[in-house]
Amino acid sequence: MLEVKSSGETRLTPEEITDAQPHAPDELLSIGEMSRRTGVAVSALHFYEKLGLIASTRTSGNQRRYARHMLRRVSLITVAKRLGIPLADVQDAFADVPLAVTPSHEDWQRASRRWKRALERRREGIERLEKELTGCIGCGCLSMKACGLLNPDDALASRGAGPQRLQAEDDAASHPDPGFQT
Repeated sequence: MLEVKSSGETRLTPEEITDAQPHAPDELLSIGEMSRRTGVAVSALHFYEKLGLIASTRTSGNQRRYARHMLRRVSLITVAKRLGIPLADVQDAFADVPLAVTPSHEDWQRASRRWKRALERRREGIERLEKELTGCIGCGCLSMKACGLLNPDDALASRGAGPQRLQAEDDAASHPDPGFQT
């Protein structure tokens, strides 16, 4: 039986959802439906589409329509955002996952393995930073000349912006060539 809310909106009961016919895999969702189903703002969906993370087709009236399999992509993007994972990392993980057709189980497994490797590198970098900061804070030397994390007299300015010593370690740790020099 349909449940009618005070606002006039109708909803299916949980039993009806269970008994309902499954959705056709080729069913297209409007941008409003996509937003409602994922909890993601319409503007964010536009942005994700601009980045190539999701894709839509257009109706003859130029309205966006999303394939049902885009729900999973948007859900994964949402999880990544909650975990502080940059969208560039999500793009890398989704690189081989097809947009035009429903991805296979193997497509998602490949993306999962790629994402796991990126997360492991990130975790290692955070652990390395934690050790360095713990040592720096704990040593109490307050010496700008002796501390390996500081850059006295801006001596590393010629190498570029940012924490050059830490970036060099991150570059070396993520580069596949063991002889890599920064």
